[in-house]
Amino acid sequence: MERRLLIRDLTLRDGQQSAFATRMTQQQVDRTLPYYREAGFYAMEVWGGAVPDSVMRYLNENPWERLEKIKAAVGDTSKLTALSRGRNLFGYAPYPDDIIDGFCRNSIASGLGIMRIFDALNDVSNVKSTVKYVKAYGGIADCAVCYTIDPHFSVAERLKARLKGKPLPDAVFTDNYFLGKALEMQALGADMITIKDMSGLIQPSRIARLVTLFKKNLGIPLDFHTHCTPGYGLGAVLSAIMSGVDIVDTVIWNFAGGPAAPAVELVYTFCKKLGIEMNVNMEAVAAINRELLEIRRELEPFDAVKQFPKPFDPLTDKLPAEIDRMFDKAIAAASKKDEESLLEACHAIEDYFNFPKPNELVKKAEIPGGMYTNMVAQLKQMNAMDILEEAMKLIPGVRLDAGLPPLVTPTSQIVGAQAVNCALDIKNGKPMYTNVSNQFVSLVKGEYGKTPVPVDPAFRLKIAKVEEETPYDTSRHCRQENPTLTELGGVHLAVNEKEELLLELFPSVAKTFLTNQKEALFQSSYQAEVSRQSVSEVKSEVPITGKVVVSPMPGNVFKILVQPGDTVSSGQEVLILESMKMENSITSEYTGTVKRILTKTGANVPEGGCLIEIDAL
Repeated sequence: MERRLLIRDLTLRDGQQSAFATRMTQQQVDRTLPYYREAGFYAMEVWGGAVPDSVMRYLNENPWERLEKIKAAVGDTSKLTALSRGRNLFGYAPYPDDIIDGFCRNSIASGLGIMRIFDALNDVSNVKSTVKYVKAYGGIADCAVCYTIDPHFSVAERLKARLKGKPLPDAVFTDNYFLGKALEMQALGADMITIKDMSGLIQPSRIARLVTLFKKNLGIPLDFHTHCTPGYGLGAVLSAIMSGVDIVDTVIWNFAGGPAAPAVELVYTFCKKLGIEMNVNMEAVAAINRELLEIRRELEPFDAVKQFPKPFDPLTDKLPAEIDRMFDKAIAAASKKDEESLLEACHAIEDYFNFPKPNELVKKAEIPGGMYTNMVAQLKQMNAMDILEEAMKLIPGVRLDAGLPPLVTPTSQIVGAQAVNCALDIKNGKPMYTNVSNQFVSLVKGEYGKTPVPVDPAFRLKIAKVEEETPYDTSRHCRQENPTLTELGGVHLAVNEKEELLLELFPSVAKTFLTNQKEALFQSSYQAEVSRQSVSEVKSEVPITGKVVVSPMPGNVFKILVQPGDTVSSGQEVLILESMKMENSITSEYTGTVKRILTKTGANVPEGGCLIEIDAL
């Protein structure tokens, strides 16, 4: 019987997130959907991850409508999948069960078929609730084990740490560690398991071992997800296929490679040679790819690679003899477990088709490609690209300080943003960790769950003001405010459960998005001339005579915690600033009385921007 390999297409979610900072508009997505209906992928990842946040933040679009429109266009020809962060769902904080219940119920009602559930710490207790609710509402629970590697420390570094009485950890992320997590997830009721290599760091020999180990010990289907950034992706996918994996994640040609997953066209070519049936309509895939070429040109400002692959259609284009031999060489090398020859052949194939070369900086820093491209996009917006290299160098140390979490959202964003904060601290002549995000505090404190290695109590005390690990208490969760917009006809900011859930998961972004929606509806309904207030920094002609609290970094004002006339003390939290999707507490350096608020909620402020004037004592 011919073996069949299932394909999960990532193009409309992880593909565009990794390569184009999640900037595909609904109109661009719509252009591909008639062809997707014909393509017949086993599954299409279209939602979750950064999509709900980004479509509101950057495109002023409704995340729920994106999912529903794709479902309406594709129907039941492919299962729609989303990426969920376990107890964090699609946001950056742990949530109580009633919110997880509501999100799973509404997601499946809107067309979702498979929820891929992971926890950024591989803390299996954090995926339990989502598994329960996804299955309760008829969805498929795909539980992901987050792959990561141990940091590399030299003998000198280990000796130095030991002499200080703080020895560095031995190997943590062993084959048995990952299998143990998968077995725990299967016991919870997982319908399938994914080995999720978000950093692209898994080498072909390692995935071959893991797939063999998992298939021997698990009784449910196995999926493999990786990226091409450090140069292992294509070889690793081939090794996984030849080791018996059931499903692989791919991206269509013009969005593939580099920071994204391998191209489905290359996987198809390997499968033809191996006699494996993919059961994908490659003519429809070619039609999608033609649309993607134009869409990629439209997304040029956000293109992290700016390197187009050479056109290729495996149904109509004949490979040059030398490149055809490289496919055969790769298969032979994978069969013999000859990793060096396998990677050499795969790199030759990718070079011929002009896919990006391995990114050595990402490989050395051990971070996901999507994390890297997001950092680049955000630093460009901050006009702070000069600190990128320093921030990248700091990531491994920040990660170890935080308990060695695997770098996947939200911990990738938390660690990445903190590395940027530390780089800014150094640039400004301040000690590292002078500025820490609220989310980094929560991670170190223990509110995200158990880290793979314990956080140093002294570091926890420094960052979180407690020595003992302190789990998140969901009973303390306070629902976001849902105010009445009296100036817009007296409607609530969120008018249904789906909008309330957006407010819960993305407070700052959803507030702006929903306000814009209600304003547009009010203007349309009443034909009123309501002009939006500018969110630019408030300018005052009155000279500043007091002391000023300034912004330590660029960002958006999320919440102002004081009012004119309030008495404040040095070190008191006076404002919350959102920067790089993290909330940062801004404190006063002065004791005195608040004289003026020099900004407003929602304002964009630059580094050094004036926030609050204080009459200091």
